[in-house]
Amino acid sequence: MRALPVLVDATSVPPNRGGVARYIAGLLDGLAALDVRVDVVVKPADLAWLRDTAPTHRYHPAPTWTSSRPLRLVWEQLGLPGMLRRVGADVLHSPHYTFPVLHAARTVVTLHDATFFSDPGAHSALKVRFFRAWTRLARRLARATIAPSAATVAELDRLAGRPRRPTVVAHLGVDRGVFHPPTDDELRAFRAAHGMADGDDWIAFLGTVEPRKRLPELIAAHTALTAAEPATPPLLVAGGFGWDDTARALLERAGDHPGAPLRYLGYLPLEELRAFLGGSRAVVYPSIAEGFGLPVLEAMASGADVLTTDRLAIPEVGGDTVTYTDPDAVPIQDALATMLADEPAARAARADRIARAGRRAAGFTWAACAERHVEVYA
Repeated sequence: MRALPVLVDATSVPPNRGGVARYIAGLLDGLAALDVRVDVVVKPADLAWLRDTAPTHRYHPAPTWTSSRPLRLVWEQLGLPGMLRRVGADVLHSPHYTFPVLHAARTVVTLHDATFFSDPGAHSALKVRFFRAWTRLARRLARATIAPSAATVAELDRLAGRPRRPTVVAHLGVDRGVFHPPTDDELRAFRAAHGMADGDDWIAFLGTVEPRKRLPELIAAHTALTAAEPATPPLLVAGGFGWDDTARALLERAGDHPGAPLRYLGYLPLEELRAFLGGSRAVVYPSIAEGFGLPVLEAMASGADVLTTDRLAIPEVGGDTVTYTDPDAVPIQDALATMLADEPAARAARADRIARAGRRAAGFTWAACAERHVEVYA
């Protein structure tokens, strides 16, 4: 195994281990697949999880008080440079916007999307100011920057000022050990766990409940479709609450009641996700702003028929293997009605989309993502 003099700062892993955690874990797994080893600094609470995920790397615990986000940011500026020296690393990878400013010349920074510039209404005012500032600093000061899509790079170039060097595109990957078509036994277990009978259908949404995901529009579309066609499968929503008060109120009012047309399942265990996605009649993801669109890729890999939008990075993921719609209630309703049609031609088109989407998803690997990172580290 080849050891690189690189320290990856994994202290930005959030408590729910979603979002950036999926990227960090996938990248470390991809590096291991390339027979490459790096040093990783991680909060003590995440040490066992990350070591189990990618055991070949060298892990170093950060102070326990880095579990506080403000204190972690202080430690990043004052304590992380010392860790860099102690492990003998030449390069620091800061995988979530922020980085130690005085060591920027040795730092690679990942910028996940440009929505803080292009869609500020989708975030709180504090987050917009914070991440706009760090994005500009990274592009001006860091030795290199990485983004998950060409669309994100184009938006950053348009909205965030001239970079010190061109930002490198490294498409994310999908964990095929987790996301693949579910077995019949897994589907039976998922239905039983959530109060459904064998053969029951559902429509799936997976993602954080935040304004850019357009959940109120999806719920309105599904409500209208159910009123017109009572046999429409229920809409099952999985994911954590963000800052969309309208969607949150709708989901809290609906709750999780078997047999209801709308159910909020909350967080699902990782091992249930392929059944949730791949067992659905359709996965609907009407987001208007994605730096990459990992839920779309995971649904494709799980054997799902996907309805999404052609905004920003999503077409780089879905290509011509998913169905696109405008992110408003009426077009979502119309597109979903077409996808759910049960005529022979519609069934054949659905099977063709799913097969092509699975083949396309196979091309997005964490090893390929890691290769781009190794080039940037060098």
